[in-house]
Amino acid sequence: MSIGTEANLSGVSDKFLDATSDELEGDTDDDEEEEDSGGRVGFVETEEDAQEHDWGPSVLPDRWDVLGLGQAMVDFSGMVDDEFLDRLGLEKGTRKVVYHEERGRVLRAMDGCSYKAAAGGSLSNSLVALARLGGQPIGGPALNIAMTGSVGSDPLGGFYRSKLRRANVNFLSAPVKDGTTGTVIVLTTPDAQRTMLAYQGTSSRVHYDPCLASLVSKTRILIVEGYLFELPDTIKAIRKACEEARMCGALIAITASDVSCIERHYDDFWDIMANYADIVFANSDEARTFSHFSSKESPISAARYLSHFVPFVSVTDGPRGSYLGVKGEAVYIPPSHCMPVDTCGAGDAYASGILYGILRGVSDLRGMGALAAKVASVVVAQQGTRLRVQDAAKLAESFTFHHQSSNIWSDVGSDQISSL
Repeated sequence: MSIGTEANLSGVSDKFLDATSDELEGDTDDDEEEEDSGGRVGFVETEEDAQEHDWGPSVLPDRWDVLGLGQAMVDFSGMVDDEFLDRLGLEKGTRKVVYHEERGRVLRAMDGCSYKAAAGGSLSNSLVALARLGGQPIGGPALNIAMTGSVGSDPLGGFYRSKLRRANVNFLSAPVKDGTTGTVIVLTTPDAQRTMLAYQGTSSRVHYDPCLASLVSKTRILIVEGYLFELPDTIKAIRKACEEARMCGALIAITASDVSCIERHYDDFWDIMANYADIVFANSDEARTFSHFSSKESPISAARYLSHFVPFVSVTDGPRGSYLGVKGEAVYIPPSHCMPVDTCGAGDAYASGILYGILRGVSDLRGMGALAAKVASVVVAQQGTRLRVQDAAKLAESFTFHHQSSNIWSDVGSDQISSL
């Protein structure tokens, strides 16, 4: 299940590449409670319609359980062969920022290929899974999940907002007038390697304004997507958001996002992590990069090291399991076994399980880790990065929570933590 739509790129025009096409044709999403009529995802939307209907519900809750600050990007995902990448001079398995011209060149080269358009992004994957887990009538009241970022007033911006809204994630940033929404082209080869081309559009401008300040002041957990560190001057907005969250007593989580991103912005990451972060999500390579460890160092060593500086550290290590670090110690979490189909989005799903466990008051580290590993295994066993609604219901029913009244960062020796 994904918040996406199968489509065909035949007849791609410059008008479509400018994100102003009338509509994207294809099959409707199989995970949506509401389907678009006629098997189409409508991209026709005026700015007035977007502002009236799409960038937030008419009645907002008094407080958000989780507010995500991240890149709002529409993903175009397609299957290609190695010859396709060679022909376009693309290095397999890499992620790079491209401009309008190169994006258009690649999309035109995909003419006739099958692809999927989705309200994408690592952070949105986690938020959708969290909203679906937290929307089940078990374990406590429904969770209020929101995201802020930057989308244009173009049709792709309306597509992004409407898809998140259907998944019960409120996208609260108003569209940028005359702006263009960012896109990521994800090219997957038969060996399952993904080559990504990111066109930032207006997502390269994230500012800290009174609206964002108000939202941050009313959230329990602020989660910042690491890819934002790539964007010009955005570190200033991140720092101000973290300062506001700290003053209001919110927990602050940071996602590592990408090794190359960490390497390019190492000092900025550490400035935020050391001064503000309560939680860091990373995979084993990212954790080693943060720690300046070689590839020979074990993930548990990196988790222990990072937990001297950040209260709670989550380090995933693919099919080998994961580690949760607190106060210089780390607990090993065995993997939840499954038949892998698509590993993309596994870390995002794992993060949603950790956040869900915190918000629902899971009483110990091993219980929280087992919960997160199970969520990740369900996503890995399917095609696509989103946790299905029906799977979220089954997972929520299977979780048993033990609420404790002690501080959330309690003694790791007993593996005990508690709810917010």
